[in-house]
Amino acid sequence: MSTLQTLDRGLRALDIVSQRPGGISIAELSAELEVARAIGYRIVATLEAHSLVARTQDGRIRLAVGAALLGSRFRPRLREVAQPLLRDLAQQTSATAFLSTLEGDECVVIAVAEPDTGILRVGYRVGTRHPVSKGAAGLAILAGRPASDSDTDAVRRAREDGFSITAGELEHGAVGVAASVRSPLDHEGVGFEASVGVVAIEGLDTDVAAAAVVATAARINSLLDT
Repeated sequence: MSTLQTLDRGLRALDIVSQRPGGISIAELSAELEVARAIGYRIVATLEAHSLVARTQDGRIRLAVGAALLGSRFRPRLREVAQPLLRDLAQQTSATAFLSTLEGDECVVIAVAEPDTGILRVGYRVGTRHPVSKGAAGLAILAGRPASDSDTDAVRRAREDGFSITAGELEHGAVGVAASVRSPLDHEGVGFEASVGVVAIEGLDTDVAAAAVVATAARINSLLDT
């Protein structure tokens, strides 16, 4: 397969930067891309010109607003259906509600809603990613798959319960509850794997949250099927 080297490097650079929430230096980025630092500077300058990355005060490279805008256009039908339901879910549970999809072996948050009440909130942002094997969102996605001999006990339990609950796996003190969202196939026969859930630092009533999350997932599934 023939690829355009410059574009390939730029896309690889975006992927590398996206995995470094604390930022990455141009020297480190150039080393990972296996290019000279001068080429690394040109790649970063090009991405900056399109607002895909930005430099922090200490010169490290992080994703910028352009990347968030591109991400917000991912799965537009799913986001369109889920966003108002996320707002309702956040209010019902007094917790941050989120929608995640699977990208490779990572969960990526594509929509978030915060409650009007509550003091301590989890800083869950669109674009946040974590391994699918960790956190309520990932377990819910794995539980939505057919049973496998490689399933962990946590995945089996989530499949049996219809939802997953985790505590402190992604952030100290955070409790998450999530349920899988079934994927309808598009006109090309391609689907997706997703989950909806809530996360809070303290005071989350997990029984109430589980019921609300399962009901929200069912509602999303119903709307996606129409």
